[in-house]
Amino acid sequence: MAGDLVSLRMLLIAAAKPDHALWRHGAAQATIPIDFLAEDAVAAGNTLAKGGVDICVMDADLPDSYKTAILTVARKVNPAPLVFVSAPSGSLLFDGADGLLPKPASIEDARKAAEICIRSKIPTRVLIVDDSGTMRSIVRKILSASRFALDIHEASEGVAALNQLRTGRFGLVFLDYNMPGFNGFETLSEIKRENPGVAVVMMTSTSDSAVADRAYASGALAFLKKPFFPADIDTVLARYYGLNIAFG
Repeated sequence: MAGDLVSLRMLLIAAAKPDHALWRHGAAQATIPIDFLAEDAVAAGNTLAKGGVDICVMDADLPDSYKTAILTVARKVNPAPLVFVSAPSGSLLFDGADGLLPKPASIEDARKAAEICIRSKIPTRVLIVDDSGTMRSIVRKILSASRFALDIHEASEGVAALNQLRTGRFGLVFLDYNMPGFNGFETLSEIKRENPGVAVVMMTSTSDSAVADRAYASGALAFLKKPFFPADIDTVLARYYGLNIAFG
């Protein structure tokens, strides 16, 4: 397993008893040890307040008032745990939560969800590639405010970006479309040729939908039209970590 993560403490809140067993058995099969707890909302609030929880998973059926109370406690803890909601496919994200996980129907589903939790806690090396120093600073600021662990680096053009990617293990690249020299698509093509596992988010100020179509066809994870906002990057990060209730 990449990164320095050697174990994880997971707190499941207000799930039905049969779900407890699925989560417990799934967590036991994960690639790193998981200290698994399942509690009701009141007990979970006390556990969270003591600190030491890495991942909090709230059942979607928990009343909204309790979800809000759990999030309030979780955000006061330092370091704060990531808070996910376990919900049926097609559910909307509860305001303030960090992502959605599928409500497991089998131990294998629960194992996959546990692996998503592990992935979300491993520090991710991120490269911002843009010839505008101002734009790089904006993206860095947004990413730095994320509750995910991100190790952020920068490059001012495509060739420099490729050199960094060759010497370091990056997971995610935010790539400007319109750059001098190696443009965004040329850089994307080289990234995918040399580092096919690296996820690339194309950024551009153009309103031409053909650019977005070409980005996706070239293997981009996502497409962001400038100006974009923290919520847009949150959506990208959720997709990157697999917090979209999909077990494809």
